[in-house]
Amino acid sequence: MSTTIHPMAFVEDGAQIADGVTIGPFCTVGAKVSLAAGVELKSHVVVTGKTTIGEDTVIFPFAVIGEIPQDLKFDGEETLLEIGARNRIREGVTMNTGTTGGGGLTKVGDDCLFMTGAHVGHDAIVGNGVIMANQSALAGHCIIEDKVIIGGLAGIHQFVRIGRGAIIGAVTMVTNDVIPYGLVQAPRGELDGLNYVGMKRAGVPRPDITAMRAAYQMLRQGDGAFQDRARRLSEETDSDYVREVVEFILGDSGRSYLTPR
Repeated sequence: MSTTIHPMAFVEDGAQIADGVTIGPFCTVGAKVSLAAGVELKSHVVVTGKTTIGEDTVIFPFAVIGEIPQDLKFDGEETLLEIGARNRIREGVTMNTGTTGGGGLTKVGDDCLFMTGAHVGHDAIVGNGVIMANQSALAGHCIIEDKVIIGGLAGIHQFVRIGRGAIIGAVTMVTNDVIPYGLVQAPRGELDGLNYVGMKRAGVPRPDITAMRAAYQMLRQGDGAFQDRARRLSEETDSDYVREVVEFILGDSGRSYLTPR
């Protein structure tokens, strides 16, 4: 594969450009950027900072990738942005590097789709197969596990965790952790069920889906505090999917959880 750099692109000395990279017109690539094989920058893309982008990722016009954090405590220290393979990063997307106080790394996994205007804040960790729809935003320090879908114009508060396979509705503000496979909607982010459609599409066995339904009802209506109900579930279930939810709830994130309606 040959590398193609448009004569009207600007690539700084020191940038690591692998074979098969395509850099379109009016793109800017910084000196500490590394682009893996097959990466394509369409046009008018800015990639800066100490940023690595994995194989076959495509970035569309006017995206700004690897700029400094939007954090007033940031003082110019060198931090990182790592983006995995086969991502689609659409027009106007922004992704910032990390901060020293947050671990120094913003990380995006493989096979994600970031639609127009999506934002990934500093020190966020995004898993594989995540979809962020138009104008949705992750604040700093969020953890987004695999196969999460975030609807358009949704906002995720800093330090929030969203468990694997969860779905967040459009125009939703999420301020607390979301259990794996949770379904969240309403303007202030209410846990309103489970993402059964997503589980079926992912091939979750029917007995596990049945177990998840029962677990959700126990979390919603059982006796005792929310975490006490989760502990009882851990003792009673044979489903790995329910155990995943329980482990997520019992993990110490420092934030409360959206609880079932």
